[in-house]
Amino acid sequence: MRRAPVTAVIVAVLAALWVSSAGAVQAERYPVVYNFFAGIPGELTNPGGSLPGSNDWSCRPGAEHPNPVVLAHGTGGGAQTNWGTYVALLANEGYCVYSLTYGAYDLPWPISALGGMMPVQANAAEFGAFVDRVRAATGAERVDIVAHSQGGLVANYFVKRLGGAGKVGKLVSLAVPWLGTTALGMADVAAFARAVGLGEAWNSIPCLACAQMPAGGQFLAELNADGIYHPSVTYTNIVGNMEEIVVPYTSAVPPGPNVTNIVVQHGCAQDYSEHLGIAGSPRAAAHVLNALDPAHPREVPCHFVAPFTG
Repeated sequence: MRRAPVTAVIVAVLAALWVSSAGAVQAERYPVVYNFFAGIPGELTNPGGSLPGSNDWSCRPGAEHPNPVVLAHGTGGGAQTNWGTYVALLANEGYCVYSLTYGAYDLPWPISALGGMMPVQANAAEFGAFVDRVRAATGAERVDIVAHSQGGLVANYFVKRLGGAGKVGKLVSLAVPWLGTTALGMADVAAFARAVGLGEAWNSIPCLACAQMPAGGQFLAELNADGIYHPSVTYTNIVGNMEEIVVPYTSAVPPGPNVTNIVVQHGCAQDYSEHLGIAGSPRAAAHVLNALDPAHPREVPCHFVAPFTG
């Protein structure tokens, strides 16, 4: 599935990063840019690095936010490229925030910037080791997770199959294909690959995890055989009804006893978030903050949100 010309998208992103516009950038410790591609400049200038506000190994969670937040990226994403909005947002809220790139090929950059390419089981093992590192560094018993797309499956495999249940409090998902997808193609990988300069060369990079996400496949059947959700974890699922990758979009919001499901367009027809844009939507971001800290709810905004970028 193809996107609008990526050059135009990146130009718009860079403009948003350097030119302050009302509602797009908050005057906080870390500027919050509500745009899915906001992390791309960080990867271009500091390949394989961390966005400001993340991976501070001296951070100690306070009483208000006792669980560090670990970010689980989607297919083709990474520690910086997937989380340009959320690292700054969560750090400004006082969370200890951590992100990594898992499931990448051990090849020179920019191929190494494309995470989530290995099988979900391998990605989850790498993610779980990172969670243990975060817990050891911060002294926290549990972490909370914010996951986008494949990242939710990675996090849930860790919870359900790799002993992570007692290490995770909340799992907040953005457009995760819990029940798989009937869509074809790797549009998310293509978007990230082109943004970091790979051009059409991304077509030659095998995505092993992609073969595990079609609806009705063996991997999801086995993962969900004992139920989608683990009873000890609190889940919040957020999705847009304009999904083009998780098809049907209801695959991202299966009901469960310990689950809250949110469709961003319900009550706000101006939000055109789809699979990528939802990770840059201020409406989705407010829902994420409320899911992480339900004791201090904030107003969920409703205004125009562009597709593909947020």
